Amino acid sequence: MRNSRIRERYKRLIKLSFAVIMLLGLCLLYAVVWSGYYNETILQAPFYRRGNWMMVLIYGILLAFFMSTYGGFEIGYLKNGNLIYSQVISVLFTNIVTYLQIAVIDRRLVNPIYLLPMTLAEIAFIIIWTMLFQTVYRNMFPPRKMLFVEGDRKDYHLRDKMNARDDKYQICEVISYKSRMEDIKKKIDQYDAVVLGDMPSHERNLLLKYCYMSEIRTYSVPKISDVLLRSSDELNIFDTPLMLSRNIGLSIEQEWIKRAEDVLIASLMFVLFSPIFLIAAIGIKCTDNGPVFYKQERLTKNGKKFMIYKFRTMIVDAEKTSGPVLATDKDPRVLPIGKVLRATRLDELPQIVNILKGEMSVVGPRPERPDIAAEIEKDVPEFSYRLKVKSGLTGYAQVYGKYNTTFYDKLKLDLMYIRKYSLLLDLKLILMTPKIMFLKESTEGVVEGKNSIL
Repeated sequence: MRNSRIRERYKRLIKLSFAVIMLLGLCLLYAVVWSGYYNETILQAPFYRRGNWMMVLIYGILLAFFMSTYGGFEIGYLKNGNLIYSQVISVLFTNIVTYLQIAVIDRRLVNPIYLLPMTLAEIAFIIIWTMLFQTVYRNMFPPRKMLFVEGDRKDYHLRDKMNARDDKYQICEVISYKSRMEDIKKKIDQYDAVVLGDMPSHERNLLLKYCYMSEIRTYSVPKISDVLLRSSDELNIFDTPLMLSRNIGLSIEQEWIKRAEDVLIASLMFVLFSPIFLIAAIGIKCTDNGPVFYKQERLTKNGKKFMIYKFRTMIVDAEKTSGPVLATDKDPRVLPIGKVLRATRLDELPQIVNILKGEMSVVGPRPERPDIAAEIEKDVPEFSYRLKVKSGLTGYAQVYGKYNTTFYDKLKLDLMYIRKYSLLLDLKLILMTPKIMFLKESTEGVVEGKNSIL
């Protein structure tokens, strides 16, 4: 136990060493291509020593930015496949920006032929270095043996997710918070860490303080009130600390900035994705000769209803017999081209029109159907809290959650976004969206028999 705690103190330095070596290796590959080809044979006015160093430095800064945005440095947190995918997409975006940068410097579209083998070499380096380091890291930091203290709400969703990461977590025992407090504390002493489920605040506080005193790592499931409190402002005008919670949504200035952001980004998206509109329209029309677009009533800010636009991905009148139900894995109602559109979330593109009309934002909570929202609110009355802002094409819950994340957890994620809104957060979520578009775990449908709203 003592040795593991000593290693814990150096975990950040170990992760930093991984990031530094990766950046240096990738920058070295770029330096070879830049100095050996582009600077010497392509540019009409080649750079000298300081200019070359500056170009490599800019490349490193871009690489670090995209790696931080997409989670390329999340060693020990992401699975190997997800981590390598994050690093590869970071390199691809960095190289695209770098090519445009070289083209601007030389005032013409230069030949990208040497960037292609460089990219392949970088991907090979990423795979080898990440796999090697992940193996060493997991030997140094084996899975934590954990006790799960179950709360009132059904926590099997969280347990299943943590059990799926057996490389990081090992839930050895489950006990209810309703057990005798002394029995729970005795159990806690036997493990490396404790997960506290969604339980009443009194019991959770007692267990949290005990774990803090015993220096035992604690993972707590936040309640709605925790999310609201955590984003409150600190007031120190008295000798007693106060937390001020403003619960009015966005300020008027933030709404103006957000609207300008929506118009600008939606206009650019409409131009960039116009070829996809054409391809999707032809594919849908050729499948069953039905309508290309699908309209459906949804909710936005303050519960206002509007008609959302989507590419049609299901058969005509898909809900005529089944009624309003969520799509499931291997749903027979989904068209062949619809599977592609849904898997990549490209079926949402027509909502650019909703954004330009002012009914939606680029970033915000996903709009729910009125009838489904009413059903959710029977069990989660706070679900309407997410309607303090306009619904969005992408958002916090879409990026950090999954398609089949419970509505209770989606509410928490949406509230986190509303409470800490900023323009920079919006831009980060927009940049994160291309990554999740191609992750199956982010777009998977509700599994049959497990579509509980809780």
